[in-house]
Amino acid sequence: MKKIILVFILLLVVGCGEKKSENSIVPPEITASEVNEMITNSDDFILLDVRTKAEYDSAHIKGAVNIPLDELESATTLDKSAKIVVYCQSGNRSLMAAKKLIENGYLEVYDLGGIIEWTYEMESN
Repeated sequence: MKKIILVFILLLVVGCGEKKSENSIVPPEITASEVNEMITNSDDFILLDVRTKAEYDSAHIKGAVNIPLDELESATTLDKSAKIVVYCQSGNRSLMAAKKLIENGYLEVYDLGGIIEWTYEMESN
């Protein structure tokens, strides 16, 4: 009986030690009101819009930096220790971008989701 319990515990420990896949990364979410408060208080963070340049030019959150999702891998201008808030149009690309940033060693990444939920000031180019 002791051997069975020992084998069970050993299998449990080995199974728990598996490497997490990229799909298991869950970036913390942040609300529009929290981000708006950060903007209002001039908090030190990077607001990252991962939509296309055309989408960004049509309307974006004031102060946002545009690096389209398909260009994010090659972008090296972001500080890995900076607080980064990512958004897109509906939330799909921002989630992928946030996961990619975390996988690449960025330490403080938050997913705002989609700009469609943003009810505060915006600007256009």
